[in-house]
Amino acid sequence: MKRLSRSSSVVVMIAAGLMAVALGASRAQAAGIKVAVVDYLALVQASPQYRSAIATLRAQFLPKQKHLQAEAEALKAKQATLQRNAATMTQDQLEQAELNLREKAQSFQQEQVSVERALNTRRNELMSNVQKTLVGVVQTYARQHGYNLVLSTDAVLYADGSIDITPALLKEFKGPAAH
Repeated sequence: MKRLSRSSSVVVMIAAGLMAVALGASRAQAAGIKVAVVDYLALVQASPQYRSAIATLRAQFLPKQKHLQAEAEALKAKQATLQRNAATMTQDQLEQAELNLREKAQSFQQEQVSVERALNTRRNELMSNVQKTLVGVVQTYARQHGYNLVLSTDAVLYADGSIDITPALLKEFKGPAAH
């Protein structure tokens, strides 16, 4: 009997795995298991909670970002002024001005890092709350409508559009369960 090459063996194993999955799916369907898929990203982005989280982030951090932009422009202007006036300054004045500029640049960088960390922390907190709400709405909807399994479309290679419950969940998100 002829031995299969390594690539042929892999193909045979994949085909056997797919047949097992298909057999399992047909058994699940025969057993009356109800399965649905959800476009998780679309659900998150269309949710009022996500929009609220984005608005909160903007309100909290847009003024800080504008302040940082103004500081960056002021630093550039000071550097340009220093370069223009360097020829007319004494060595001590030049060294002192360069030192002041470096200290201000360093302070600016530290403030920038601090704002970025605060923004990331706050974004993570808000998105975690949105995700918890989303999971709760999906679980409640699945229980109420008799679903045994709800998968994210991110993890599904193919799903018939008839089992996509994203539109129904969007209505749930916008309804009283979303509070």
